[in-house]
Amino acid sequence: MQIQDLPYPDPGVPDARSGPRFLVWLGRNQLGGQLKSLAWGLLHFLSVCGLPFCVGFAIQAVVDRSGARLALAGGLIALCGLGIAVGDTMLHRAAVTNWITAAARVQQLLARRTAQLGSALTRRVAAGEVVAVSTGDVEKIGWFVEAVSRFTAAALTIVLVCVALVVYEPALGIVVAVGVPVLALAVLPLLPRATRRADFQREKAGRATELASDTVAGLRVLRGIGGEELFLDRYRRASQEVRHAAVRSARMWSLIAAVQVLLPGLLLIAVVWHGVNLTREGRITVGEMVTVYSAVMIMSYPLHHFVEIAMAYSFSRPSAKRAARVLALKRAMDSNGSREAVAPAGDLYDPATGLLAPAGVLTAVVCGDPDAAGVLAERLGGHAADSSELPSALLGGVPLDELPLDSARTAVLVQDKDPVLLSGSLRELLDVPASGGVSAEDALAAAQCGDVLDALAQGSLDAEDPMDVRITERGRSLSGGQRQRLALARSLVTDPEVLVLDEPTSAVDSHTEARIADGVRSLRQGRTTVVFTSSPLLLDHADRVLLVHEGEVAAVGLHRELVHSESRYRAVVTRETDDEAAVVDMDRLEALEEIEETA
Repeated sequence: MQIQDLPYPDPGVPDARSGPRFLVWLGRNQLGGQLKSLAWGLLHFLSVCGLPFCVGFAIQAVVDRSGARLALAGGLIALCGLGIAVGDTMLHRAAVTNWITAAARVQQLLARRTAQLGSALTRRVAAGEVVAVSTGDVEKIGWFVEAVSRFTAAALTIVLVCVALVVYEPALGIVVAVGVPVLALAVLPLLPRATRRADFQREKAGRATELASDTVAGLRVLRGIGGEELFLDRYRRASQEVRHAAVRSARMWSLIAAVQVLLPGLLLIAVVWHGVNLTREGRITVGEMVTVYSAVMIMSYPLHHFVEIAMAYSFSRPSAKRAARVLALKRAMDSNGSREAVAPAGDLYDPATGLLAPAGVLTAVVCGDPDAAGVLAERLGGHAADSSELPSALLGGVPLDELPLDSARTAVLVQDKDPVLLSGSLRELLDVPASGGVSAEDALAAAQCGDVLDALAQGSLDAEDPMDVRITERGRSLSGGQRQRLALARSLVTDPEVLVLDEPTSAVDSHTEARIADGVRSLRQGRTTVVFTSSPLLLDHADRVLLVHEGEVAAVGLHRELVHSESRYRAVVTRETDDEAAVVDMDRLEALEEIEETA
């Protein structure tokens, strides 16, 4: 896989049982790129480490006054130089390709998992963590994947050079062969502490980022209550904690780097001291002495990759763990489904609660628990929780969890209570898959977005058409009611067979809410619409109202009937307290008694 071939046609099925297993799976799926990087790495490192032998051979040729051997040494040095240049260039190219393709694979996997889970993802994993994994963590994971091949090439080069030195000059080669493994393993005792400090730093940085995101998201509210300085102080303290943690982590990594400089220096001193004595005794030549000395100096270059792979693993391990945790999340139903891709139609029925929404009818659902209402709304759309053992909702008798994911989402659209507006123009916001039966103008009119369009037009100087005005990230430049109405218009444009709305007007004033109720009822005529709400204005426009109490449908009827006949319904809709309900029930009982006495 080359960079120009991205994205992957199929990124594969990851091994998400743990972070290390995920890293192994990534490396195995990029075996071709790893072998290519290994080959170029061996060419580069062996060419670098071959220079000392060429230099020693040249010096000995000068000592022996041999012009032929000196010319041969010059040719070998030129060949090594060519190998260094070509190997370094192609190694860098292959390594960067491995890095980018590994990161792209992880991003594709995360995007696919996000699309499969939908809104259920943010209920199980914080949105900030998903963003952190798909941005910063993928780079660390890609770094480790590409560093493995370079480290392997460096390790093989060191082994080959040590063997060559032992064969070339055993007296000094044995000293090098014993000392180099000590150099490579000397930093191992320091790595656990360095890893813990790096993890602590990332934890502190994550908390500071989360605090900054919350502050930015709630800046308008903070200004209203004068809380900017309070949150600024909190972020200042959090950022200082990050700085202290980063300094402590940097100290440990600098100690590891210092060890990697000190120990090779000591080995070099030992080799020179022993080599000089051997040369004075006539047991080795000057050329052999220079060769071993130069080889020890050059080997510090591949030895640095031992520290790099340790750093790469320590930084990528928690990143891979977070990525694996997100990728391990699964839907309760198979995304491919066990049925063919059909578009079912008919009544929407939930066997778990007994909720029935007849086809072509506006059905309102009253539920005292907002969280339970959200879960029920998701189940009606076929997005059951993983831990749920409840039966699937049925559309026209077809279980939604047996349909392919695309078919289920085409048949039933669920708009949750906190819809997200993506940045872009209003025209792009409403450019969604639709049946073509509802125009953007009709949807905006039904959702009562006229004043929103006027506000967008007045706030933009370079866009004459309100549809071309850009909306900021998550619609933060709009009020809560404006965001809700635009999200409702987007849902209406899709014109699904079944539309499930969870508290679509909770941030809208009563006058606008009444007009929205009329608009939705008119626009969705002949389509199945389910609205989870406790607003009397919406309930009064519904053809059918259901009360869900303790996980079951407790009452069915019209709003005006249920208000008078069902105390539990009245308590939710009118926010009636227990004492007020007792007084109402007593008044009703007394009225009935008077009627009976009169009769």
